[in-house]
Amino acid sequence: MTAPIPDKLFFTIKEAAEICAVEPHVLRYWEKMFPQLAPGKSETGQRVYRKHNLEQFLHVRRLLYDEGFTIAGARRQLEQAPTAVDRAAVQAIIDELRAIRALL
Repeated sequence: MTAPIPDKLFFTIKEAAEICAVEPHVLRYWEKMFPQLAPGKSETGQRVYRKHNLEQFLHVRRLLYDEGFTIAGARRQLEQAPTAVDRAAVQAIIDELRAIRALL
């Protein structure tokens, strides 16, 4: 069972793995198999996940574990529906900008 995504800007790989209910090595593997999942990097080179990254990972998890797709099938699904991923990324940016505005 996946955990809800907390309302914060950045997540470590450990936090992301807990939210997605997988081990950290699974996230690293998915990053290799699905280039669109690549997270940002911190100044020290560590992976830094944002909310939209977690939403993408949860989508991949759902395709693989719940719907029974193979890696290749899930990759095709993601490539055929780029607008859903784009909307999630745009919404994540909007949420981040609102959080910054609230701080100001």
